[in-house]
Amino acid sequence: MRVKAAAHINTGKGIKWRSHEPSRIETFSDAVFAFALTLIVISMEVPKSFDMLVETMKGTVSFAVCFGLLFNIWNSQNMFFRRYGLTDSYIVALNAILLFVVLVYTYPLKFLFELVFLDDKSQAAMIHNWQIQSLMLIYSAGFITIYILFYLMYRHAQKSAAELQLTSAEIYATKTVKYMNLICICISLVAIGLALISPRDAAVSGFVYCTFPIAYFVWFSYRGKKGRKLFPQLA
Repeated sequence: MRVKAAAHINTGKGIKWRSHEPSRIETFSDAVFAFALTLIVISMEVPKSFDMLVETMKGTVSFAVCFGLLFNIWNSQNMFFRRYGLTDSYIVALNAILLFVVLVYTYPLKFLFELVFLDDKSQAAMIHNWQIQSLMLIYSAGFITIYILFYLMYRHAQKSAAELQLTSAEIYATKTVKYMNLICICISLVAIGLALISPRDAAVSGFVYCTFPIAYFVWFSYRGKKGRKLFPQLA
């Protein structure tokens, strides 16, 4: 099945798949991500009344956001291994740190988004104003760590271009993703800076992350347009 999928994807555009079957490190990674999702769900008790069911359903939105973020991290990690198939000690170490961060931040992630979708009274019961700064710093530190790890992974793939026999177009695409991770790091640093500068309004720093989709669109549009000029055969 993966061989057929790779044949469909390896059409000459982008970075072709060099790994067709999941390695043991990927299988282990999938189990860790599944466990992280389980931790998010298992914290919700089975409702014993309709009123409790309604209260439980209110957490669906926060769960959906957490699921989306975890899925995005899993997909980024999965695409890296599909594209390059690297399983050397350096990549294994970076991947292990990534999985550790995912597990550590599972509860803080759910806490944050449950907080976001509550009313002011419920929010006041969960956290004090002076604690919001610490929450945003913890959240931002996790984001920065994850994107630093992806940056290092793609930088390593770029350095292994000769070993992997990457084409010029694939090296260009690798650099594109590598620098996108660097942009995400910079955005997270801006969020941390805002939280440190204005502790009373630290929650505002969270809105900085809303620029992620814009940054992705602008950067990949720019690099895609430039790439089509450099490599017209891929257009």
